Amino acid sequence: MKQNVVDVLMFLFEHYIGDDEDENQESVRDMAELRLEELGFPPMAINMAFDWLEDLAILQDIADLTPLATNSMRVLSHEEMRLLDQEGMGFLLHLEQTGILNPFTRELVLDRVLALDTQVDIEQLKWIVMIVLFNHPGEENAYAWMESLVFDQVLDYIH
Repeated sequence: MKQNVVDVLMFLFEHYIGDDEDENQESVRDMAELRLEELGFPPMAINMAFDWLEDLAILQDIADLTPLATNSMRVLSHEEMRLLDQEGMGFLLHLEQTGILNPFTRELVLDRVLALDTQVDIEQLKWIVMIVLFNHPGEENAYAWMESLVFDQVLDYIH
C-alpha cells in the first residue's frame, strides 16, 4: 500500500505541484484528490502523500540551518540502510559530493524516505530528491539538474 504513496507523489508533482500557484490550494488539492481517485489510487495512499508534502513544508520552515563542519561524515542509521539499497546510498553520496545536495537537503531527503517507511528504489529516490529540491528555496540549479536526470534518464555516477 505504501509503495503507492511514491506513485501518488510522482503524479502530483508531474501534474499539480508548481502549477497555478495563485489558485486556492484547497481547490487544487480537491481537484487532485478527485483525479487520483478516478485513476484508481487508494484513498489512504492519497492522504499519506498529501501529509508527506505538508510535513516537508513544515520541516523546511522549522529546520535549524546550522552548517555542519566540512570534514564531518554522515553515517546512516540501521533504519535508513533498511530503506535505501547500496545504489541509493551511493547516489545520495554522489549528489552531495557534486554539490546537488547540501547537508540540510540531504537530511530532508532522508527524513522523507523514512516517512515512507518502505524501501525505495533509485528511480523513486530521484523523484524524492527532486520534490525536496523543488520545495526548498535557493535550490533552483540543483533542482534543474535533478529534473534533467529524472526526465532524461541519464545515470552517469560512480557507485
